[in-house]
This record gives sequence, C-alpha cells and structure tokens, in this order.
Amino acid sequence: MQRTKPPFRADHVGSLLRPAALKAARERRAKGEIEAAELKAVEDRAIADVIKKQEEAGLQSITDGEFRRSWWHLDFLWGLDGVERHVMDGGIAFAGVQTRNEGVKVTGKLGFSGHPMLEHFKFVKAHTAHTPKMTIPAPSAIYGRPIGTPIDKTIYPTLDKFFGDLGQAYKKAVRAFADAGCRYLQLDEVFIAMLCDPKYRAQMKDRGDDPDALGPLYGELINVAISDIPPDMTITMHLCRGNYKSTFMGTGGYEAEQEVLFNKIMVHGYFMEYDTERAGGFEPLRRLPKGRMAVLGLVTTKTGALEGKDAIKHRIEEAAKFTDLDQLCLSPQCGFASTEEGNILAEDQQWAKLRMIGEVARDVWG
Repeated sequence: MQRTKPPFRADHVGSLLRPAALKAARERRAKGEIEAAELKAVEDRAIADVIKKQEEAGLQSITDGEFRRSWWHLDFLWGLDGVERHVMDGGIAFAGVQTRNEGVKVTGKLGFSGHPMLEHFKFVKAHTAHTPKMTIPAPSAIYGRPIGTPIDKTIYPTLDKFFGDLGQAYKKAVRAFADAGCRYLQLDEVFIAMLCDPKYRAQMKDRGDDPDALGPLYGELINVAISDIPPDMTITMHLCRGNYKSTFMGTGGYEAEQEVLFNKIMVHGYFMEYDTERAGGFEPLRRLPKGRMAVLGLVTTKTGALEGKDAIKHRIEEAAKFTDLDQLCLSPQCGFASTEEGNILAEDQQWAKLRMIGEVARDVWG
C-alpha cells in the first residue's frame, strides 16, 4: 500500500538540475553584476516553478532542488559557527575528473547559532501543500573528504572535543529545522558509504585515521544530531559514493558498514544507491530493522537513458527476497545535481525518470 508519511513509495533524493536562468543569475552575482536581492528573486521564481513541477510529477516530498546552493554539503557547513570557506590547492579526485577546489577549514569553536537554510526551508513549506523535505549533509561531511580538513590546533588540539562540538552543533541545527516546521529531514551521508571502498579506506589510513573506527564515529554523530527531534519527525539518510558531473568517487557493497548502518544508527529510513554493481547486492537488506524503510535508488541520475519499468520491478522483487516488500520504496540513486554544475542529462529526462518512479511505485504498492 502507499504511505502517508515519509519516506514515500515514490521519493527522491533532493537536488534537481538548475534551470539556465538560475545558472546565469548565479554567474552574474559571482561577478558582482547583480545584487543579492536580485539573485534571490530569480531563485524564488525558479523554486516556486520547480515545486509545481514536482507536484505535477506525482511526488509527495517536495524540495527546493537545492537551487540556492553551490554544493550538496559545503554551503551548509560554511554556515556553522567556527567554519570558514577554504580554497584548496586542488579539487577532489572523482572518476576521470576533479571537483572545484573549494572546501572547509575549522578556525573557531564549532557551534550553531542560526543558518540561512532555515529560511530556505520555510520558503518551500510556504509554497506547497505536500510534505516539504529538507536535505543537509551528515556530520561526517566536514571531515571525510580524502584531502584532510584544516583544523586549528589551538582550538582543537585533539579530535575528541572537535567531534563532541560537531555533534552538539548538529543537534541544535536539526532541532532548529524541527522548530521551523520541518518534519522530513534527510542527512546526506557519503563517507560511511565511501568506507565500503578499500581504496578510500587506504587513503584515510595513509592520512593517519583508523577506517575501522570512522564508521561507528560517524554513526554516533548522526545519533547525537537527531537526539532532540519531536516524535512526529522523520529522519532519513542518503548513502552515496559520490556524484559530480555524472561521475563517482567510490565502489563497494554495503557489507563493510552494515552493522553501523542498521544496528547503530537510529534513523527512520535509508536512501540506498543501487543503480549499478558499484553498490553491491541486496543481501545487506537482511539487516534492515523492522519498522524502518529502505528506499531503493534503482534509477540512475548519472545518465538520461530511461530505465525500463519491468527491469526496475524485477530488481524490487530481488530486493524483497531479503526484506519485507512493505519496508521498501523507490527513488533515483542520487540527486540530479549534487553540485550546481549538475549531471549530464536534460531536464525533460530528469522529469521522465521522476514520473516513471511514481508509475512503478503505484504498480508495485497499489
């Protein structure tokens, strides 16, 4: 049967391809050709439009497409107390491409005393009668990139206090979204998924970290972050191995972190990348606790080619051999534009995929 609370049978990860007018306005703002208010007016129009399109596509969860941000994670992190924008020597290596060379540095005590994204959420809530969904990076995003995060050693001589303050900052942030009326919040968790990749584990070891300890640590940070939510709030986490201009960062099945994911982390649902063999098989779903949901990311956002409905239904049947069909939902494997550049597909292909997900969900769950 269909669901009246999130995650929904047909859901999506959050980011959407930026329309040309929005991209142009952001470029003009970066060059100082227009004022911030003018850019906001363009963003407001684009978001009102994309909200309508999501509703027309049959989605019950509605986001702003992340249209006001440049990155899925950095814009949020830059808004925390003690965090500053950092221009790195180079970008992060993805398959055959490097990202832009922006990052974060920790220059003060981590904290949360308000954030521009609270207003971003309120705008969506005011413009839809459906369920407004907010997406923010999981706490690991500040630390997990393979290039180390500069942390001021005079403030944090050891990492224990750093992670302690990070958890508390996130706890306040999550509560602030709840107080703003958010009842569907997604934590985008790339680095637990990346710990399933032996190459990434080796990179973290080389920089002095213990990869075996990072999964439980990141999981505990999520638990702290969501420890002060109202009882009617749904928290999901999205697991991804990188998404930048249709390329990826890591490879490996969920087995390596299944204990942390399903036994330690207390979220209500998991958006799980499953569009290619890079994410392994469905066997880890055996560990999915009763009462929690797995949203199968079977539809790729990395290419425009539309999957066949029968092929998707067959894969849902395969997954249902390892967990109850009633605990499953369907979504794209990732956002369509984790960064403002977006993936390599057209907007009409994006909407065709989202509509198809709704059609398959109705066929499968009624």
